[in-house]
Amino acid sequence: MTKKLSTIPYSVLDLSPIVAGATPADAFKNTLSLAQHTEKLGYNRFWLAEHHNMPFIASSATAVLISHVAAGTSTIRVGSGGIMLPNHAPLIIAEQFGTLESLFPGRIDLGLGRAPGTDQRTAHALRRNRSNGQDFPELLMELRSYFNPDLSEHKAMVRAVPGEGLSVPVWLLGSSGFSAQLAGQLGLPFSFASHFSPDNTLPALEVYRKAFQPSDTLEKPHAMVGVNVIAAETDEKAQYLATTLQQAFLNLIRNTESPLPPPIENMEEIWSPYEKAALEQQLGSSIIGSKETVRTKLQQFLNETDADELMIVSQIYDHAERLRSYEIVAEIIEESK
Repeated sequence: MTKKLSTIPYSVLDLSPIVAGATPADAFKNTLSLAQHTEKLGYNRFWLAEHHNMPFIASSATAVLISHVAAGTSTIRVGSGGIMLPNHAPLIIAEQFGTLESLFPGRIDLGLGRAPGTDQRTAHALRRNRSNGQDFPELLMELRSYFNPDLSEHKAMVRAVPGEGLSVPVWLLGSSGFSAQLAGQLGLPFSFASHFSPDNTLPALEVYRKAFQPSDTLEKPHAMVGVNVIAAETDEKAQYLATTLQQAFLNLIRNTESPLPPPIENMEEIWSPYEKAALEQQLGSSIIGSKETVRTKLQQFLNETDADELMIVSQIYDHAERLRSYEIVAEIIEESK
């Protein structure tokens, strides 16, 4: 049975973008503004992502920024999308999110990934001599046992205070099948990064659903899928605004470090045929257009993925246009009821 757009929750993934000519302080103000705006619009979650050594992303100290957003809102769930667990000692994350849950009870999510969220040199600075994410299942078990000591085979000699005994929902994040399989086996909710890994979306969701084992956390699979959405009053305006996202990924391909760039009139003037093809593949699931265009494509995306929740990512240079894009999506949902 096909799901209608109005029957599932919608959430927000924010990278706290640093736009050209602005500072991280400006990015944090805009992040809180967006959280307050989307809370009023009825969005379900507001997640922040851990990245490092990226001059266009300010959310590196993710738990600190989650606290800032949660303090400035009142109902929307706030969490990580995600914390890159191999960058941290599990005890530290348990204490951080135990603190957040104690400050904002019932509103905190802990989404976890195993990638470094950065380049290899920075990953080494973060992880030192730790393995390259291959010990993620062991780190995950250690982390979960700090919240619930019953999950550990041994009596805990080290306790997370605060953290122990608190119910902090743990999600696994992925852009391939590894975390999908693990999330299914453990009966955890799963969030897939279709916004930058579209080709792997359907295979990973299939792996998750086939591997799923009911748990104390979930009786049935819950898959949230991230998708780039850039909505505006017309298709032409949305395509113009989307050139910011395209330039940002082009800079990544070229290993060019710069803040989030303003939109431009013509991408054909700056990318090569190879770069254009690479970007079209990586951003292939992006939904860009007017309300009617976004409505149609969003429903198609939901039909294809059968997602239980959608997480909207909108990398737009102008903050007012970004707010408006999330507003248009909310209007689409309301009008589909």
